[in-house]
Amino acid sequence: MPDTTPVVVIGPMGAGKSTVGKRVAKRLGVPFTDTDRLIVRQHGPIPAIFADRGEPAFRQLEADAVRQALETGGVVAVGGGAVTHAATRDALVGARVVLLTVSPEAVAERISGSDRPLLAAGGIDAWQTILDERAATYAELAHVVVDTSRRPMSHVVDDVVAWVRGTTEGAP
Repeated sequence: MPDTTPVVVIGPMGAGKSTVGKRVAKRLGVPFTDTDRLIVRQHGPIPAIFADRGEPAFRQLEADAVRQALETGGVVAVGGGAVTHAATRDALVGARVVLLTVSPEAVAERISGSDRPLLAAGGIDAWQTILDERAATYAELAHVVVDTSRRPMSHVVDDVVAWVRGTTEGAP
C-alpha cells in the first residue's frame, strides 16, 4: 500500500514552492494544492484580504486552507508566512515537510514587480527581514532542506522526489 502522508513545501517568498510542488506532484502522480490559490478562489485576491481584513484574518484563512489541502493529500505548497500561525504549524504535524531556500540575490530577480503585500514598501530588504523572522520556524518544521538559488528547477524537483520516495520505501 502506498504511503499517503502529504508532502508540504514551505519556505520564503520566491523560493519556488508552487513551481516545485506542482512538478513534484506530477512526478509522483498525486494531487497538488497551492494554498494561496485556494484562498484566492474562495476569498478573493490576497492583497485585498490584507488591505481589508488585515494579516491576522488572512493567516486564519490560510490555516483553514492548509488543513483543507492536507485532507486532499498529495503535495501542498503553502504561503511563505503560513508557518507563523500556530494552527498551521499544528496542522503540519505528521506531514513530510520540505523547506526550499533561496539566496537574496536569486530571489531579487524572482520577486521584482510582484504584488506581494508584505514586500510592497521594502523590496528585498523587507524580504530579508521577513526571512530572518521566520528562519528558525522553517528550520524547526523541515524534514529536508533543498536550495533553489542557482539550480535548474528540474534538479530541485529530482532531489525532492528522490527524498519523498526514500521516505516511502520503509513504509508498510
